[in-house]
Amino acid sequence: MSKEQTLAENIVDAVGGLDNMDNVINCMTRVRIKVIDENKIDYDKLKATEGVIGVVKDDRVQIVVGPGTVNKVASHISEISGVRLGETIPHHSRNYKAETEARAKENKEAFQSKQKRGKFNKLLKTIANIFIPLIPAFIGAGLIGGIGAVLSNLLAANVISGEWITQLVTVFNVIKDGMLAYLAIFTGINAAKEFGATPGLGGVIGGTTLLTGLTDENMIVNIFTGDPLQAGQGGIIGVIFAVWLLSLVEKRLHKIVPNAIDIIVTPTITLFVIGLLTIFIIMPLAGFVSDGLVSVVNGVIDIGGIFSGFVIGAFFLPLVMLGLHHIFTPIHIEMINQSGATYLLPIAAMAGAGQVGAALALWVRCKKNTTLRNAIKGALPVGFLGIGEPLIYGVTLPLGRPFFTACIGGGIGGAVIGGIGHIGATAIGPSGISLLPLISDHMYLGYIAGLIAAYIGGFLFTFFLGTTKSMRESDNLGG
Repeated sequence: MSKEQTLAENIVDAVGGLDNMDNVINCMTRVRIKVIDENKIDYDKLKATEGVIGVVKDDRVQIVVGPGTVNKVASHISEISGVRLGETIPHHSRNYKAETEARAKENKEAFQSKQKRGKFNKLLKTIANIFIPLIPAFIGAGLIGGIGAVLSNLLAANVISGEWITQLVTVFNVIKDGMLAYLAIFTGINAAKEFGATPGLGGVIGGTTLLTGLTDENMIVNIFTGDPLQAGQGGIIGVIFAVWLLSLVEKRLHKIVPNAIDIIVTPTITLFVIGLLTIFIIMPLAGFVSDGLVSVVNGVIDIGGIFSGFVIGAFFLPLVMLGLHHIFTPIHIEMINQSGATYLLPIAAMAGAGQVGAALALWVRCKKNTTLRNAIKGALPVGFLGIGEPLIYGVTLPLGRPFFTACIGGGIGGAVIGGIGHIGATAIGPSGISLLPLISDHMYLGYIAGLIAAYIGGFLFTFFLGTTKSMRESDNLGG
């Protein structure tokens, strides 16, 4: 049995077995399990499981196991459950009476308070869940497009030449556009899954926003401005909202349409109604919203400069820790759609660089702590590549103080990026050094300067302020 299989079985056991699991998905570093009864989870056992880097309590239990490993572990859990990732796990021994009684014991006031907080959190998690399955595609397509851009720049500068290289750049761009050009369709499919609608219908609504087949002689007019409606207007924000409405209409029709004609009537009426709403109402209005949102973010970065860069770089790490960083994905995409680059991502990427600097300082400062140094040795390489969760949960967060000094390092790097200005990324997904090929407008040196500043800032603050005598002289991860 492989170590990933063992880890998968141990995770299933620690969360209360298959009968306490509703479904399982994964992102780049975390296995995300929706459980039925959180009281049945043995968190101490889960955190102590070999191979588990960290655990985040949320609407889903998020078990951090690291990049690469997470795909294998999630796949093994899928095999154990007998269903594919994301599908509901069948149960045979659920005690519904006990579950109901347990829920009834909850304090009413605490429940209402939780609900007030939960509505906003649920919205954020919904947005994140729509894009988590797309992360590998973002990374792969983005990096291929970035390599193509670098080759194109080298061709333009006559550093390299050759017809085959030109052809290769074209192929790279085709692969990149296979993801980015049809992102609305992928978003529509995933949004439909999240909202409980038919995925294919969500994909059609996403594709509708592309206005395929329209020409200058055959335009659709924006009923609010009188101008021609633009393909993709409203962006993925509009797609998500439209698919949410689609889910409401489809579910309602399923209840009232006779079974004999449901397969014909429901999808037809749903697409007709939501298609018209999307084109004439949602796309124009969502366009106003997305334009305003991008303008605000760009304004904050441009006007705030160093200060805005520091705040974003310093506070992005806690968002990663809470798993909320995916909520920025729609903003990144809208910025890329409108201006060709997201100027938020390079600043946010400094948070991971601050982690790297802090880890290097701990390596130097805590020479006697072999347990800590071994943890750093395993997490640091992927940290340089922009995957920071192994460093967060395996190194800085368990120690406490280094987590905050790492945040300061990220803020310093963000301040440098914000101070230089106009450092953007043409695609999303990668971070750290791996984001370098995607930096727009030849601002590579500016981005490198930010990385170095974050490394140095995280290192110095951690070296002088981020360690204790216990960290330096003991042989454990306790602070």
